[in-house]
Amino acid sequence: MSSSAMSVPLHQRRPLVLADLVAGSRLRDVLLVVGGAAFTGILAQIAIPVAGSPVPVTGQTFAALTVGAVLGWQRGAASLALYMLAGMAGMPWYADGGSGFHFPSFGYVIGFVFAAALVGALASRGGDRSPLRTIVTMILGNAVVYAFGLAYLMFDLHIGLGTAWDIGMKNYLLGDGLKILLAAGCLPALWRGVDALKRTNHER
Repeated sequence: MSSSAMSVPLHQRRPLVLADLVAGSRLRDVLLVVGGAAFTGILAQIAIPVAGSPVPVTGQTFAALTVGAVLGWQRGAASLALYMLAGMAGMPWYADGGSGFHFPSFGYVIGFVFAAALVGALASRGGDRSPLRTIVTMILGNAVVYAFGLAYLMFDLHIGLGTAWDIGMKNYLLGDGLKILLAAGCLPALWRGVDALKRTNHER
C-alpha cells in the first residue's frame, strides 16, 4: 500500500467493511455468513408482543442491518438469506423460536435479505463511518424491511395499506429509532477503534 493511502485513516478508506479486516478467504467468508445468521437468530429471541398485531418487537432488524454493514452487501445478503432459508426449513430461530413461512410477518424476514444488501453496499462506500451517515444508512435499510413487511401483511391478511400501517409499522418506529441510534454509536466507534489500533501498531 502506498504511503499516501496509509496516511488516510482506515475508517475513511473505501470500499471497505469491517469484516474485511478479518484475515482469511473463503473459509472466513463462510464463517462470517453463518455467524451473521446465528447472530440474527439470537437477537430474534428478544421478542415483545404488541397488542392487536401479529408482528412482535424484536432484535431482528437491528441484527440484520448490522450484519449487512459489517459483512458488506454480498456476505450480508448471503447471511440473511441463510437465516431465512434455514428458518423456512424448520430452524427455530425466528422470533419466539418460530420457523416456517406461513405467518403474516414473514415479509419482514424477506426484507432483511434485501435490506442487508443495501446497507452493506452503502457501508462499503462510507455509510457506517460517522454517526450521521450510519443513521441515514439504517433508515434506508429499515425502509426496505418495512416495504416488504407491509406488502406481505397486506397480501397475507387481505388488508389495506392503512391497516397494515397500523398493525405493522406505526407502533415500531420509536423502537427502530432507538436501534438506529445504537448502531450510529457502535459502528463509527468500532471504525475509530480499529484506526487507533492500526496507528499504534504502525508507530511501534
